[in-house]
Amino acid sequence: MQQKGWLIVAVGIMIGIFVLTGCGIQPAANAEKGNSAAEKQELYVSAAASLTDVMKELAADYKKENPNSHIIFNFGSSGALQQAIENGGTADIFFSAATKQMDALDKAGELAPDTRRDLLVNEVVLIVPKGNAKQVQSFEDLNTGKVQKIALGEPKGVPVGQYSEEILKNLNLLDSIKPKVVYGSDVRQVLSWVESGDADCGIVYATDAAISSDVDVVAKAPNGSHKPVVYPAAILKSAKNTAEAEKFMKFIMSDSSKKVFEKYGFEVK
Repeated sequence: MQQKGWLIVAVGIMIGIFVLTGCGIQPAANAEKGNSAAEKQELYVSAAASLTDVMKELAADYKKENPNSHIIFNFGSSGALQQAIENGGTADIFFSAATKQMDALDKAGELAPDTRRDLLVNEVVLIVPKGNAKQVQSFEDLNTGKVQKIALGEPKGVPVGQYSEEILKNLNLLDSIKPKVVYGSDVRQVLSWVESGDADCGIVYATDAAISSDVDVVAKAPNGSHKPVVYPAAILKSAKNTAEAEKFMKFIMSDSSKKVFEKYGFEVK
């Protein structure tokens, strides 16, 4: 009986040690996991399609200085991004290719106070497939037999489409060329149609034309033919990571980021 009693005591001690040790280890593991999660900074950026290349490079530069940062981009037409934000889509920062969409969000009370900045300026150009087999030389050539298919951005939600229609109206060309027009969902679709030869020409931003080796620029939009192409950015009131958003906004307005924007053909305001 004495041996049996000691055995019960010994087993009890071992169980106690196991429980205490287990309890001690588990909180430590959870604390370590919690610290790791706290260090990771996710930032959601909705940006105009024409910013795809430059923003990816800037994000890579930012991550070098902020290794725990994880930037998640949503690229598309500014109009589609605006609607997504209005419908509750996740975004900390909105970077538009026109003031119209930013104005709408501002009016709807979606922007964080005093965070809106007009950052960039772009140009609008007429492009053709590399080699210019159709010998298109000007916007006026759109209304001739040289051109059968013209790629434009969809004007309701794509800023480059809105600028394009403004240009064509001012040149008294819009109504006569409409039967030839095909509409892209964003500026990069317009670019891809011209690159592939699916369209004889298209109207895009100068920065989009500059990244492609498969198109030629044949004309720039005449001075005064459209509103200035201004790119505003702002932090959203619904941002889940305001501190990181402010940090990234400060970064993209820095001198080093200015050089990257200029490398891609943007004019920094």
